[in-house]
Amino acid sequence: MQVLKIAFGDGETLPPETIAQADIAAAEERWIVPAIGRKLYDKLVDGAHADFSADFLAAPIAFFTRTLIQPRLDVRTDRSGTAAPRSSYGQPADDAALRLLHRRLLQEARTLLRRATEQLRTHPSDFPEYDPDGDSTARCSIESGLILPDHGTRTR
Repeated sequence: MQVLKIAFGDGETLPPETIAQADIAAAEERWIVPAIGRKLYDKLVDGAHADFSADFLAAPIAFFTRTLIQPRLDVRTDRSGTAAPRSSYGQPADDAALRLLHRRLLQEARTLLRRATEQLRTHPSDFPEYDPDGDSTARCSIESGLILPDHGTRTR
């Protein structure tokens, strides 16, 4: 699965069933649709702009999806309750490491999504379905708890 390969790389082997299609759909609805708009998103789902999807959206979708499923990987729930996985090979990460990983994943995904929306904004004739006024990433971004302006890409 492409999401596993992009978001986890070759060093972190996980079975394909780790990520469900519902996980990817949830990440797209939460982060991608607000940035690119429903109209363009529906076109992409129908197969339009395949190069744009592969070159600009595959990576942010993968990292946003990992952000959603990472907590599920960090704890296990069974009939005995919820516990952090532990084996003779390693110990679970502490809370500080988990928070750092979460922040880094979101930061990377948001950076890649801004790259994608910048491509949309700078090539409007290629993407007539894209509405820059509806793009949440064009209004502001949040990095490390700071709200940043729109990077000068839009004027009002």
